[in-house]
Amino acid sequence: MKKTNNTYKSAGVNLKAGDETVKRIKKYAKSTFNKNVISDIGMFGGFFKPDLKQYKNPVLVSSVDGVGTKLKIAIGMKVHDTIGQDLVNHCVNDIAVCGAEPLFFLDYIAFGKLNPNVAEKIIKGFSIACKQNSCALIGGETAEMPGLYNKNEYDISGTIVGIVDKSKVINGSKIKEGDKLIGFTSSGLHTNGYSLARKILLSKYRLGDKPKGLRNSIGSELLKIHKPYLKLIRLIKSNVDVKGLSHITGGGIIGNTKRILPKGRGMIINWYAWKQPKLYELIQETGNVSDKEMQSVFNLGIGLVAVVSKKDVKKVIEISSTLKEKAIVIGQVI
Repeated sequence: MKKTNNTYKSAGVNLKAGDETVKRIKKYAKSTFNKNVISDIGMFGGFFKPDLKQYKNPVLVSSVDGVGTKLKIAIGMKVHDTIGQDLVNHCVNDIAVCGAEPLFFLDYIAFGKLNPNVAEKIIKGFSIACKQNSCALIGGETAEMPGLYNKNEYDISGTIVGIVDKSKVINGSKIKEGDKLIGFTSSGLHTNGYSLARKILLSKYRLGDKPKGLRNSIGSELLKIHKPYLKLIRLIKSNVDVKGLSHITGGGIIGNTKRILPKGRGMIINWYAWKQPKLYELIQETGNVSDKEMQSVFNLGIGLVAVVSKKDVKKVIEISSTLKEKAIVIGQVI
């Protein structure tokens, strides 16, 4: 057999870097483990034994997502310990609005050239958010893919699995004409609309620039962590009959909220019910973007919408304030 100098490393894949990464991230994953996790990191699968005693008719709920081109901002700013929090919070919010409680999270990270230092920071972010959301990080995959990504680039995705009793699924079926839409503030763009935001803002500014009206640099504003709503959702649904919940992601307030409305129902949004953060004004003015386009792309400062009966509005506003969350009536069902 003819000898060659070709190796996996010469092709761009460093197995030692992979081993080093696994060694570093174990402590972060284990810090999220609870009594339901019955496997260690490194096995071919993650084992989780849920406690089903409190459920009469348990249903598993899952969601998978990424963070889009917000990664470009993280890479440009060289800040890698928040993007993992973005992903976990986004995924958990998606199942929480269905009434589910998160059980465990799985991640996928692909690098052009695996950097154990960067990987460690990303996983640290996963672990922080998993603990905040009471779920376990039970496994994942780290890949090195030279030729597909540039050496300093990476991509991430994640999957959350949760559980809810079938009788407690929140699906919007009870929504009626006259019900009120209550909005809760976002922390920023969250993880949607970054391709348009980057195209507009970075054609005029640098990530380190701080235009008039912004409290932080453009890069810092764009990197604000996707807000977790699990605690707020738990509080609301334990106190009032929540008819529907909408996580405002790609598609904006209308695009996401109409997904939970029964056939024959629509909505009216009062776009002047809250003051949009300065960042959205900067994007719109700099890029000469229409109101309609802004409304269909960005959350515009509202990251969660709850649909409740008119009689429950006051109570939702009161209990939300105990978590220092401002509830704003932004519209109604027609």
